[in-house]
Amino acid sequence: MSKLIYNEMLKLVKSRRLIVIILIISVMISMFTYAQYREIENVKKRMGDADWRTTLQQSIIDMQNRIGSSGISDEWRNQIKVRISQSQYYLDHNINPQDPGAPTFLRVFLDNSMQLLLPLMVMIVSADLVSSERSIGTIKLLLTRPVRRWKILFSKYITLVLSVSLILFMFGLFSYAISGLFFGYAGWTAPILTGFTVKAGELNTAGVHLIPQWEYILMVFGLAWFVSLVVGTLSFMFSVLIRSTAAGMGVMLAFLISGTIISAISSSWEAAKYLFMVNLRLTDYLQGNLPPIEGMSLPFSLTVLAVWGIASLLVSFLAFTKRDIY
Repeated sequence: MSKLIYNEMLKLVKSRRLIVIILIISVMISMFTYAQYREIENVKKRMGDADWRTTLQQSIIDMQNRIGSSGISDEWRNQIKVRISQSQYYLDHNINPQDPGAPTFLRVFLDNSMQLLLPLMVMIVSADLVSSERSIGTIKLLLTRPVRRWKILFSKYITLVLSVSLILFMFGLFSYAISGLFFGYAGWTAPILTGFTVKAGELNTAGVHLIPQWEYILMVFGLAWFVSLVVGTLSFMFSVLIRSTAAGMGVMLAFLISGTIISAISSSWEAAKYLFMVNLRLTDYLQGNLPPIEGMSLPFSLTVLAVWGIASLLVSFLAFTKRDIY
């Protein structure tokens, strides 16, 4: 098995897909870092030397003005009310939710990348682990070895797990290294509030507690790894079922993009909460954001994603071991 995994990793490295992913991540992080830097500079120009409390109070006023607008939906109005309650809670407890520094950028960027950017990076690797070998015919040569089919596919899946872990590691390393050039590298022990929950559209602070930022970031990385692995497993299944790599990537991309749309408009479609793409933003539960559909929670989303991942893995192994590759 170790030789099979080594062979799969060697093929992945030679295909230079990991290099492409690292380049994409570095470019995207550089762009977002500069955009965040410009935003901070604009706020400083607008607010002068005002501290974070003044800035947060102004943000609350802006959100309150938006609530009074007649052009927003009830769902979006509830989202804003929850954000106002959270911001007021930070003010009341004298905690800066956006303490400047590379760790803060890493945390926020990872939160915003979990639904689309990270899954896309993982999909680049997983979408052709099997389909590319079928399209060029090398899968036939691989199956001539005296090794059971399930072991061959399992070695490819272990390669996927290692690749997901490497992508997350490089994502965190580049985010911290690049953003630190602009914002500094301090802030690992900054206090972070978590434990917010939303019940009936109202923010519940009964379970709120304080943790250092490094601990919160570890939690976020764990959830991001789980989401990336589930998305990678689904892409892996399409790689087994569909001969064309481009077609498999297209199907998975359509699911991911539709997830961002459904999450925004699915409040009245209760059955949509069982779709995997609606459950990708797991860090929203840590932050106390309003879930896309009433009744969703962190254990619920973890269970839904786990079921989709396990089902995809079973379909992959059944299809690969039973199909006539020759």
